[in-house]
Amino acid sequence: MKPLILALAAALSISVSAALPAPAAPDLTARAYLLLDTQSGATLAARDPDARIEPASLTKLMTSYLTFKALREGRLKLDQQFTVSQKGWKTEGSRMFLDPKRPAKVDDLIKGMIIQSGNDACVTLAEAIAGSEEVFAEMMNRQAAELGMKSTHFVNATGLPNPQHYTTAHDLATLTIAIMRDFPEYFPIFSMKEYRYNNINQPNRDQLLFRDPEVDGMKTGHTDNAGYCLIATKKHDGRRLISIVLGTPSEAARTDDSGKLLGYGFQFFESPKLYSARQTVSQVRVFKGQAPAVALGFDRDQYVTLVRGAGTRVQSQVVVPPKLIAPIAAGQVIGSVKLSLDGQPLAELPLKALAAVPEAGFFGRMADGVKLWFN
Repeated sequence: MKPLILALAAALSISVSAALPAPAAPDLTARAYLLLDTQSGATLAARDPDARIEPASLTKLMTSYLTFKALREGRLKLDQQFTVSQKGWKTEGSRMFLDPKRPAKVDDLIKGMIIQSGNDACVTLAEAIAGSEEVFAEMMNRQAAELGMKSTHFVNATGLPNPQHYTTAHDLATLTIAIMRDFPEYFPIFSMKEYRYNNINQPNRDQLLFRDPEVDGMKTGHTDNAGYCLIATKKHDGRRLISIVLGTPSEAARTDDSGKLLGYGFQFFESPKLYSARQTVSQVRVFKGQAPAVALGFDRDQYVTLVRGAGTRVQSQVVVPPKLIAPIAAGQVIGSVKLSLDGQPLAELPLKALAAVPEAGFFGRMADGVKLWFN
């Protein structure tokens, strides 16, 4: 899996509530939920984020991901036209009302899938990309594994109920972040409030889009077993949070729960930037190399999420070896920055070599060998 916007390997590991006292999360109706800060990767609030759940139409995020991927790779084009098959036309649940006698452009199918949550659009896209929905489901599972979604399994492109069709809040967070990271050009579609197709105008089911102008995605879902679900993203003052609520009892409840979670995150927490990408944090002496030292830092901006007002109390300790022996590879992890708050451990950030240091020639290695002997 590539590094995420948050570098999920480190991203979902920092729990703010575990590191310092935080106000209690709001009382929600959701069976499971998760609130993430996308700058630091911190979990601000959670209930059963690893519990297996039925994703309902949240499944369409993976169908979207594979569609965007096919477009980028040239296997699909926005102006291509496809006619809905009998299977797609007869698929139950929400639809964009495709006409089996009239082909639709991929651009329309994408909007019908995302805005109108059209199952007919999902099946049509799946068949266009993979030949059949069954083969497409295999592609979904391979992509899920590549993204690191370890507790997810898909059997269809729509999210219609099946005992073997499941995921978790954590895995949905991974997928949400992957879409924003890999396909930012398509992300604005998730904020569209309505779409008209086949002379039928349908509003986006995400009521937060209408309630809060800073909410800009992502997707709703509902079945009888899954309850009402919503993944929502909001950006305020340059900071983005993702809320995932699963299994609420009504449309109003999922909207209220999501609004409460996002409000809680923005009101009580902040995410100051500690280091800029490529900033030199430390230098280490290098022996037997073509350069006498190597600069250490980070390949992306580094943030930490804290209870609001606690940023001035964060302390850092740089831990690096006293010397290194070449060769050193660019991006090689060398030491770390340990963060603490009021004397309590907060996080540990791995320091990386900002440039490569190749091995020196014979005489350079010999000279440094003598220096090492006396040191």
